[in-house]
Amino acid sequence: MMENLYKAMSAAHIYALGFILNNLLYVAKLTFEELRAYFKLDHTSAKRGGYAKIRIRLTAEDRALLSAKAEKIGTAAMLAEDPDHNKGENFERILTELWMGERWVKDSVPFWIAGDIRVNGEEIQIKFDGAELTNEKTLGRLLQS
Repeated sequence: MMENLYKAMSAAHIYALGFILNNLLYVAKLTFEELRAYFKLDHTSAKRGGYAKIRIRLTAEDRALLSAKAEKIGTAAMLAEDPDHNKGENFERILTELWMGERWVKDSVPFWIAGDIRVNGEEIQIKFDGAELTNEKTLGRLLQS
């Protein structure tokens, strides 16, 4: 149910999934249906309410298979170039600069308003291996608004 609600409400229809293989940084452009293959049901900590959440997790085999259709964009070290941000934020910065040619600025625009970037009129949501896609608390707030 969480997957279907997220898909119905998401402003993006393309997902840029980042991952590391052999110390190289890759990005694969996927549809929601393709991304679904990498969803894992997880939960937030009890301290944070124990909500169900969908996390994106790639196995070593997944990364090897995806690398055949993904684009190499650099090295794993690039994800640590800005120590004030985590890997996912650094990945978003790298793609913004690479695909849009502009300086990245962290924002908090919700997934139902816009993707992380817009390329050729297409909203793209950026996720890095291990990222949370959404959780039931966020979806519950969305339904109540």
